[in-house]
Amino acid sequence: RGTEPGLSSLPLCCDRLPTPQLWEAGRARAGLVLGIYANEKEEGPPQFTDAGDAFDRCVSGKLRELLSISGPLLKKGKTRIFHGLHQDFPSVVVVGLGKKSIGVSDQENWDEGKENIRAAVSVGCRQVQDLEIPCVEVDPCGDAQAAAEGAILGLYEYDEFKKRKKPVVTPQLHGSDGKEAWQKGTIYGEGQNLARHLMEAPANYITPIKFAELVEQKLKAAHSGVKIHIRSKSWIEEQQMGAFLSVAKGSEEPPVFLEIHYSGSANTNDPPLVLVGKGVTFDSGGISLKPSSGMDAMRADMGGAATVCSAIVTAATLNLPLNIIVLAPLCENMPSGRANKPGDVVRAKNGKTIQVDNTDAEGRLLLADALCYAHNFNARAIVNAATLTGAMDIALGSAATGVFTNSSWLWTHLYEASILTGDRVWRMPLFEHYTKQVTDCPLADLSNVGKYSRAGGACTAAAFLKEFVTISHWAHLDIAGVMSNKDEVPYLRKGMAGRPTRTLVEFATRLSQDNQSA
Repeated sequence: RGTEPGLSSLPLCCDRLPTPQLWEAGRARAGLVLGIYANEKEEGPPQFTDAGDAFDRCVSGKLRELLSISGPLLKKGKTRIFHGLHQDFPSVVVVGLGKKSIGVSDQENWDEGKENIRAAVSVGCRQVQDLEIPCVEVDPCGDAQAAAEGAILGLYEYDEFKKRKKPVVTPQLHGSDGKEAWQKGTIYGEGQNLARHLMEAPANYITPIKFAELVEQKLKAAHSGVKIHIRSKSWIEEQQMGAFLSVAKGSEEPPVFLEIHYSGSANTNDPPLVLVGKGVTFDSGGISLKPSSGMDAMRADMGGAATVCSAIVTAATLNLPLNIIVLAPLCENMPSGRANKPGDVVRAKNGKTIQVDNTDAEGRLLLADALCYAHNFNARAIVNAATLTGAMDIALGSAATGVFTNSSWLWTHLYEASILTGDRVWRMPLFEHYTKQVTDCPLADLSNVGKYSRAGGACTAAAFLKEFVTISHWAHLDIAGVMSNKDEVPYLRKGMAGRPTRTLVEFATRLSQDNQSA
């Protein structure tokens, strides 16, 4: 290790401008995360980022020297930590970014360079957290937004009910390059973390009304011009949302219909993007009871509502020039003497009758009424999100959100947004083949499950929802497979994932820039 040089003998590292509260009298300390690229050829020295080069000059080449003698070249996502190089930064973590010239991968359907930055920065920040250093400065690594997302997402962990908590670490940009992009990435990351918080919290703490109140609190802090309506059971009854009410009646917790209006467009009459999210705050399966193993994870069955609500909070924080409406039917699905029974017939808002053959296929009943209501707003497009089917998890796992849509225009925007965010989507079929399986029903207009049992379950669920859609630009996002994270996404810790919040925000951003009439 190099000796720690005195401040008087070193120039300030490039554009880094210490803030008075952190660096007053030289007493504060921060961790530093710097990136390094793999060499384009197999041989030769690795290449520092601009910030890494500047820091290395600051310490008279010591960082490069130590890297060369401390082990093999750093591979993508791997780190090496050095202490005592600089008085302001007692610990410096160097992270491997992979090859510099890498970009969008046609095979992976994402920007590999951005993903490498997110993953590497998250690992570096966690190492600083393990050292209990309260602040970390992060190299923008050529993409300050991706770096900020990696830092914010990588440091998050839900520990609200634990006495022993991980140290709080505040990430900030190292240097002055990319300040706006860093801020945008921070907002994107915090948006996804809000969805993670809502999904991870216990169901006795996030009931339908508490969910709505927490989202209201976040929105009021984000933007003064947002209108929030927390609709009660009596309003739901007035709207004749019989499918939604049939699920809610099994629980002691009263249902809530959350409606949010954000007017970001210069013309408040511009057709809005309407986002609809399934909000089952706990799903026991009802009378068709789920197995007890893993049932606790069904506190996150409101992931659709969590992601669309977090997306509108993020959009409002960013002041996106777009009108957005969010609709979230919120309730629990519980077994009781009042609960739906297999074989019951209920009537949706549009008058269609539904035979409830499986009470654990309840999310589509909530969405049916919410989608009918969504048609009241002259929407530019309607996008719904739901942890809808286990079949989606079987089909795609956690690699991508399944998208069923009647609009190639809408699909293109969602797909291109997901390439940038790294939170991918994959198009699934909406064939008439599946519609026949839900409309061939003995007692009602529709069955809430396909007649061939589990075959194509995600597709028959989408076909069911399509029966409540008349708009020409609609997409259904089945997010069951991406609900949680084990270790698949390296910059997310184990737990509820909050996916695909950032893709929804990026999609809304793209829509706000597209003047094409939908």
